[in-house]
Amino acid sequence: MMKISIAFISLIAIIFVYLYYFTGYKSAFEADQQCHYELRLKSVELEGLACDHDLETNQWLLYQKGIDEKPSKVVERYRY
Repeated sequence: MMKISIAFISLIAIIFVYLYYFTGYKSAFEADQQCHYELRLKSVELEGLACDHDLETNQWLLYQKGIDEKPSKVVERYRY
């Protein structure tokens, strides 16, 4: 039973690593392009959208600017 548990946990870990590392964009340029593309598409339905690069987390963020001194809201993250 112990070997089955270890195999199952290992399989879950491998799936998680695969999904996390291989589903992002390959470069900051690709993430930037996707963010600005979606900015153009979603600006029809949402007001005050902008893209910004987060150097600490290696992401481009599509966000909606805060209204009436409220904080901005992240709409989409593009991890690379």
